[in-house]
Amino acid sequence: MIGVDRQLLDISNLTVELRSQRGGIRPVDSVSFSLERGKTLALVGESGSGKSMLCRAILGLVPSQGEILYNGHIAGQLSTAAMNRIRGREIGVVLQDPLSSLNPVMTIASQIMEPMRCHLKLSKRASLEKAFRLLEAVGIPRPQERMDCYPHQISGGMRQRVAIAIALACDPQLLIADEPTTALDVTVQAEILGLLSRLQRERHMALLLVSHDLGVVAGIADEIAVMYAGRIVEQGPAKVLFERMRMRYTRALFDAIPRIDDPPNRKLPSIPDQPPDFAALPPGCRFAPRCASAGEICRSEYPPLQVDNDDRHRYACWFPCNNENQDSPHATTQRHDVENKL
Repeated sequence: MIGVDRQLLDISNLTVELRSQRGGIRPVDSVSFSLERGKTLALVGESGSGKSMLCRAILGLVPSQGEILYNGHIAGQLSTAAMNRIRGREIGVVLQDPLSSLNPVMTIASQIMEPMRCHLKLSKRASLEKAFRLLEAVGIPRPQERMDCYPHQISGGMRQRVAIAIALACDPQLLIADEPTTALDVTVQAEILGLLSRLQRERHMALLLVSHDLGVVAGIADEIAVMYAGRIVEQGPAKVLFERMRMRYTRALFDAIPRIDDPPNRKLPSIPDQPPDFAALPPGCRFAPRCASAGEICRSEYPPLQVDNDDRHRYACWFPCNNENQDSPHATTQRHDVENKL
């Protein structure tokens, strides 16, 4: 168990329930995890798995049940004014589309200065000087010239760097980066990830990195939580998880990563069908309709989170992959044994 003095964020049984024309839906369903100070947790899953809604719940932007413990305080017991002081000051956010998140009629400098003027009460001169240093820190070339630019006058990669600078303006303890490399080319993507990793280490801040790509987070995350249909289906230290993927969905995400050593014209592997509709979730394991290894028990009973050899490695699968990430030769026998016991 992580000590309280090292633990920054602790989420227990977090659930977000929304009303729709088709009834209640739960884009986040009984999610629990902890994030240590100075560490990086990657939240991975396909679009529509509930990752962004989970981030909004942490920020207090959507109603939720369960407990969010931030820096020793229960977020649900904080007043609106207290949460407003935390958002932007202690928790910084980088959204996936900087062109939409940046104000098109404000200069780059004005947007970086705004949180410093609001939260830190810095003078215009002091905030302007800090804005310049932040542009330097995030690798913007010729930062003095960029200060007076508008978002549409710079490239997508630069806009994302500006969004990171805004998020870092008040020296937050926690940075939430929600798909920060979406729509960027591979070279710029690598630069942004390297930048986030460097800033996280230099500032000793916690980083919650949201992505749909296991390959993107492989070199930056200390711990990985895989999310599917509103629930965490596998979680553990990055090295342990890559060595011993247990949940079939995690393995499917890994197999879908293109590899440079693949033969030419090889068809890229993909996960069949689509993620489930939150308003019509299947009984049992939510991944079962898309899983080639699913048995009868998978279609009727949701698997509990089980603990692997490492007590920080958990997974929810009735018929997990073996330690070599291959199907066990006794998988069929194992499937029947589990179903007979239940």
